[in-house]
Amino acid sequence: MSDWVHFDRWQDCAQMERPGFVFEVKNKEGQSLLTACTVPLQLPFDWKSPPAFFRLVEAPKPRHSTPVPKPQT
Repeated sequence: MSDWVHFDRWQDCAQMERPGFVFEVKNKEGQSLLTACTVPLQLPFDWKSPPAFFRLVEAPKPRHSTPVPKPQT
């Protein structure tokens, strides 16, 4: 993981991207989200304050979903 960067530098996120990593964005209330570099950043509807900091973190490992049940005949 990298150090926290002030959100004022978000427009530079494309230069910080790395394969296998995503950005963790956090607001002052402690809410956080994982995202790719998208400018402008789309915030979740339930965030009560704007983003404050971001950092590069390892992308979560993919998970297998539950298999879809076979159709009933």
